[in-house]
Amino acid sequence: METGSDYGAFMKRFILPPVSSPPGLPLSSLTFAVKDMFDVTGYVPGFGNPDWERTHSEAMSIAPTIIDLLKAGATCVGTTVMDELAYSIKGENIHYGTPRNPCVEDRVPGGSSSGSAVAVGAKLMDFSIGTDCLGSSRIPASYCGVFGIRPSHGVISESGVIPLAQSLDTVGWFARDPTILNKVGRVLLQSSNIAHVRPTRVIIADDCFPLSSIPYEVLTQDVVKAVKKLYGGDVIKHEILGLYVMEKVPSLIHFMCKCKEKIDQIYNLPLAALSCAMQLLERYEFKQNHGEWVLAVKPNLAPEIAESVKEALKTTGKHIDICHSIKKELRDALNSLLGDFGVLMIPTVPGPPPEKQTNLSQRKDYQGRAFSLQSVAGMSGCCQVSIPLGMYDNLPISISLVAKHGADEFLLSLIEAIYDSINEDEAPRLKA
Repeated sequence: METGSDYGAFMKRFILPPVSSPPGLPLSSLTFAVKDMFDVTGYVPGFGNPDWERTHSEAMSIAPTIIDLLKAGATCVGTTVMDELAYSIKGENIHYGTPRNPCVEDRVPGGSSSGSAVAVGAKLMDFSIGTDCLGSSRIPASYCGVFGIRPSHGVISESGVIPLAQSLDTVGWFARDPTILNKVGRVLLQSSNIAHVRPTRVIIADDCFPLSSIPYEVLTQDVVKAVKKLYGGDVIKHEILGLYVMEKVPSLIHFMCKCKEKIDQIYNLPLAALSCAMQLLERYEFKQNHGEWVLAVKPNLAPEIAESVKEALKTTGKHIDICHSIKKELRDALNSLLGDFGVLMIPTVPGPPPEKQTNLSQRKDYQGRAFSLQSVAGMSGCCQVSIPLGMYDNLPISISLVAKHGADEFLLSLIEAIYDSINEDEAPRLKA
């Protein structure tokens, strides 16, 4: 519940001071909070649901991610509200309240890392920690006007974090500026302060932009201008990503046929098929992880969450092997397309944050397009950062850059350089 000026972002408030405080630590004097699914000694990670918290024990240790941040000089100030069981991208929670979007109060903050994104956007802390499975860091980052990263799958420890779907889960983090985003990245990725590398190509995925309601030029112009200024126009390339994926990911054919049968209007069939595979894998692994608990406890869930969980419990292992083949083929395809120092430009989300309590048909259409966009990094395991672009029609907008799996440090460094260039010319666009 919201109290005072905390925007409803917090679940629990406490102080975990830095492990040590010698001068020169990379995160000295910075504060952060973590999504309420990370282990913190003496607290039950609530997973967004009171019945989960009631039926689980206090953590006996601290998640390694948190320990790394404390060792780097940061101070943890609490845990943040999240969607129930991490099973939504809206950011609404019927039990603990919906964190208030700091950019536009009548719109959802995005989920499932809602409180973490809100807390940073509202300047309650310097950075925050969330997770990302089907977009749970990228989507709220976009809605709340902050930077958010889904790192390469498997590069950061998931120990001490409640799983949703291990084949897709990552730790994610949020910051208001790319310098802090990068600093946190160097700690969590255990990397040094590497020299900035010129990108060999910045590929605009032209067929992804019709999935967004925001005009193409509005989303691309700031980054394209900065890239041309810094690196020259020859690095700008264009690609029809759906066709490339269809050619390079042969296992996708099963889900393309399935999507054609089930969906009347397909905006981008190959990406819709990727989304279908991604959601099947999430449902199956959710059932493997939490199905027994759901059946035993019968938790009180919001109707939409309950329906999603019900569908997950029906899932069998059929076609799961195809999902894993798609993941491998897609990673290989994108790694080949991008090379060591290339990035792909796509919309983060299909448009501005939706209004609260949007009707079901609108939600399904928006969610379908959203998951198509999220599936590019989600199924490949590549790293992706959502970059805030200010306001358009008084609503927050963003663009994303995706780099090959394992190129997280390069991506974070590139975004810092690009954003600095944007701000040298003018602040990100503010449109009425």
